[in-house]
Amino acid sequence: MHGSDAEVRNKPLYMISVAAELTGMHPQTLRVYEQKGLVNPGRSRGNTRLYSQADIERLNLISKLTDEGINLAGVVRILDMRERQLEYESLVDELRARVRELEDEVHEFRMRERITALARYDGAGPEQVLRGLLAKGTRTE
Repeated sequence: MHGSDAEVRNKPLYMISVAAELTGMHPQTLRVYEQKGLVNPGRSRGNTRLYSQADIERLNLISKLTDEGINLAGVVRILDMRERQLEYESLVDELRARVRELEDEVHEFRMRERITALARYDGAGPEQVLRGLLAKGTRTE
């Protein structure tokens, strides 16, 4: 597969007739949803609407919500909250990765401190090394 999953999902592929068939909606409904800002299909050089897989999934969600009796204003709010949730989840994933990196750096730093502390006792017996480490407050984990 070429490109990331997001690139593949967002690639404009389907003309309005195909998008209408895939979603079970009338093409005019898709035009209205575009007009109201619920979906934003790409355009070909000839200005033909081209819907991506992400657009199709979004339209299916809109259809499900409206079938449940939610009006378009409610759908807009739900979609906005969903997008913000996805952004927050992405941010949390990035922060978790950064915390893991920092934990690794701290671990490496502590290991270097221990090695340095042990090197100071070069030539001393094991009991002396252990006493020296405990006296300095260095924990052995």
